[in-house]
Formats: sequence, structure tokens, C-alpha cells
Amino acid sequence: MGRQGLRAYCDGEGRRPERALSFWNNWAGLGCIVLVWRRIEMRFWSLLTVAWLPVLQVLLVGLLGALLASSRFDVLTSDARRNINKIVYIVFVPSLVFSSLSTTVTLKDIVSWWFMPVNMSIMFLIGAVLGWTYVKAFRPGEQLQGLIIACNWGSIPLMIVPAICNEEGSPFGDAGTCNSLGLSYVSLSMAISFPLPTNDIRDSFFFSYYLRRAKGLLVEILKELWSPPSVAAVVGFSVGAIEKVKSVVTEEGSPLRVIQDSTKLLGDAAIPCTVLILGGNLTKGIGKTTIKPIVVISIIVIRFVLLPTCGISIVTAATKLGFLPESPLYGYILLLQSTVPPAMSIGTIAQLFDVGEEECSIIFLWTHPVAALALMLWSTVFMSLVM
Repeated sequence: MGRQGLRAYCDGEGRRPERALSFWNNWAGLGCIVLVWRRIEMRFWSLLTVAWLPVLQVLLVGLLGALLASSRFDVLTSDARRNINKIVYIVFVPSLVFSSLSTTVTLKDIVSWWFMPVNMSIMFLIGAVLGWTYVKAFRPGEQLQGLIIACNWGSIPLMIVPAICNEEGSPFGDAGTCNSLGLSYVSLSMAISFPLPTNDIRDSFFFSYYLRRAKGLLVEILKELWSPPSVAAVVGFSVGAIEKVKSVVTEEGSPLRVIQDSTKLLGDAAIPCTVLILGGNLTKGIGKTTIKPIVVISIIVIRFVLLPTCGISIVTAATKLGFLPESPLYGYILLLQSTVPPAMSIGTIAQLFDVGEEECSIIFLWTHPVAALALMLWSTVFMSLVM
């Protein structure tokens, strides 16, 4: 039996029912197993390539940020990173959120995307419980407790998703459609999870404070709703949901098209600035030894082993229950939310208010390189699951 004949036989073409019972007892059955295994292997390496190249892009740009922040160049100084980060938070990210949502979102999408904040809330709760369990079991220092329990989502998906969409052989189809939808999904999740620095942040940095002050936590949540990314998300949803307003703002030649073009221009700066700041901030942890290795290992295990496993279970259950729209990219981003490293915004808060800055820098120095490998492997698994 030739290769083409074996392939046809394995696909069931021309196989008689009476031969089915003896199928696994002949050499053709063994050949089918080898053929299927080769198909799986080829698919795995194809998805691995798609997942690895975007991570490599982030690593290269992050390395540039680290070089600019080093003492040799001293361009991205601590003050410079702090000021750029404020511009990213107040201008670039809201612009990206608005320009992404206003062009792609419809009223139907607003209804069908309801599970994204639910998924983020569940993952936040699971991560907080796992971190709290570790804190109770090993009792690290007070400053470390908030860092271990903190579960803010970073901006890594903002960099990974567009790169995957533009990659040749991407499983998510047309690059333009994938980019617009992917940025909309990521923008929504960033608007939901982006933290808002306040005058009370020194105390609210610690999770135990929230447990003691439920009222204060409610106030922080209400303030979060008025953060620039959240306001941009509300405005973007409003423009996208109202067809007449959407046509006036987003269509070519429309009177207010200049608003859409301007916000897109500003939003495009969010990704490179964020990666450069990320690389620069990681240099602060070099040579620091104030945290025991077990603390870093525990955070890595929680972040990149336990949470992704829980995320797969949650998204799989939601898919079977019919909670998710039929969009592989939507499911992929839901899964990706469980794998990102700790948000650099936590380090920014520590930097602004001098609370555990050195500990933050050490944790970020180790978790983000591990995140590169974890994102590559988990992205491959996630894409194989949603396709």
C-alpha cells in the first residue's frame, strides 16, 4: 500500500465495514497511527512557530528598553519611565481602547462579550486565593504579601495578539480582521483591569488592607470606573453600538473621521512605549537578593502552572455551556488572560510611593523571562484548543 493509499485508508475512504474490526490488527493500522502522529507533530510545530515569533519580538524590544535604561546609555531613567508611563496610561492606552472598540464593536458584540469580565473576575479570585494560601502557609514579610496575592493583568496581550495576527500561518484567519477584533478584545480586558493610582494607594497596595476595609475597596472600584482606559471603553462602546454615531466617526470621508484617525495614531504608540518601559523596569532587579528563591518560585508556579490550568477548565466549561461567541480568537484571549506575568503597574505603584520597590523589581526580573517561555508553550496549547 503506497503513501496515498495509506492516507486514503486512514481517512476511511474505501474501507469496508467488515474490515473495521480487524483494522487495528494489521500493519495498515500501525501506519495510520504513525501518519496521525506526524500530522499532530507538524501542527504542533506550526503553532509553536506562530506562538514563538511574537514573544521574540517582545523580547527584542524589551532588550532595547533595558539597554536604554542601563548606566551606559542612561536614556530611560527612572523619572523618564515614570513620566512616559503616565502618558501611556492617560493618553496612549485610552486612545487605543477607543479606536479599537469604536470601529469593530456592535450592540450584539456588547451582549456576547459578557463573559470576559466574568472570566477575569474568576481568575482574579482564584489567583488571590492561591496567593493567600501561600501567604498563610509560609508567612513571608508584610511587604511581600501584597505582591504575592496581587493579580493585576499586565499589557503583554496587547503586544502578543497583534503579532500573532500578522504572522504568516496564523490560525485566526485574515490579518486585518484578526487585528481589529484582537485589539478590541484586549482593549476591553485592559480597560477592565487597569489600576488607578490614588492618594490612598500606599495603604491599598496591601491585600490585607482590602480585607479590613471593604468599604474602601468599594470606593476604589468606583474610582476605577472613572479611570482613563475605562472611560475610553465606555465611549468606544457607545460609538460602536449606535450605528449613526459610528458612521459619522469611523467611516471614510465622514465629518468626524479625524477623531478616529487621531486616536488611532496615538494608540499605535501604546505598544512600543509599554515594551520599552517593561524592559527598562526589569533592570532594577539585577543584582538584588532581598527575596528568598522560594517566594519567586511560588509566584512562578501560581502564575504559569496553576492559573493557566484553571483557565483552561473555566473556558472549556463556558464553551460547553454556550457562554462564548463562536470566535476562536475570543476564546484564545480568554485563555491568555490566565498566563500573563504580574502587571508592571504594580511596580509603578511601588515606585511612586516607595513601597516594596526592590522586591517588585526582583519578582519582575524573574517572572518576565519565565513568562516568555510560558507564553510560547501555553499559546501553542491554547491555539490548538480553540481551533
